[in-house]
Amino acid sequence: MAVPKQKKSRRNTHTRRSANSKLAMPARSTCPQCGAVKLPHHVCPSCGYYKDREVIVTE
Repeated sequence: MAVPKQKKSRRNTHTRRSANSKLAMPARSTCPQCGAVKLPHHVCPSCGYYKDREVIVTE
C-alpha cells in the first residue's frame, strides 16, 4: 500500500477540503414582460406576470 513521504500541511489539507464546499449562486432569468431579473419558475416581483398571464395585481 502506498504511504505518503511527508505529512501534508494543515493549509494544504483545508484548501483541498474546502474546494468542494462552494455555495452555488441561484439561477437568474429575465421577465419577458418587463425585462426585470427574476428567479426562474417564480412570479416576477415587479410586474406580477408568470407564463404570459398576470398572477398578482401590481400598481
